[in-house]
Amino acid sequence: MPFEPSSRTPRMPGNGCQPGQPSDSRGDGFAGGCLTLIALLIEIPVAFLLVGTLVISGLGHADADERAGTPPMDWVPILWLSGFTLAVLVIAGIFLYFAHPFAGAVQLLIAAIALIFTITAWHEQYERAHPPPLPTCPTRAGVPCAPSNPVTDQ
Repeated sequence: MPFEPSSRTPRMPGNGCQPGQPSDSRGDGFAGGCLTLIALLIEIPVAFLLVGTLVISGLGHADADERAGTPPMDWVPILWLSGFTLAVLVIAGIFLYFAHPFAGAVQLLIAAIALIFTITAWHEQYERAHPPPLPTCPTRAGVPCAPSNPVTDQ
C-alpha cells in the first residue's frame, strides 16, 4: 500500500489511490455498531428462550433419572446450544466478510461464550450418563462396599 508522505493512513486500492478519500473496502463504524446492536437485540431473547427451555426440560429429567438408574445421554441441550453457536458464527462471518470488524468481533466473542456453554452442557450430560463406578471392597471383589459405621465396626 502506498503511503502519502504527510499522512499516516495508507491509500487503499478501492478508491483509486486518491488521497483524502476514505476507502470503499472498509465498513462504516456507525453502521457496524448499529448492526451489532440489532444482532444483539435478536440474539439475547433467543438465548434466554433457549436457556429457559433447556432448564424447564431438564427439570423433568431429574425425576426420571432417579427411577431409571443410569440414563442415556440427552443430546437435546447439546444440539440446541451448538446450533445457536453455529448461527452466531455464521453471523460473525457475514459481518467480517462485509468489512464490519467491530460487529464481527462482538459476534465472535458471543460465539466463544456460547461454545463454553455448549461444552459445559456436554460435560454435564456425559457425567450424568457415565457415573463413576462404586468402589469395591478389597476382600470381596466385585461386591460394592457398604458404608462403614464407626460404632458397629469396633
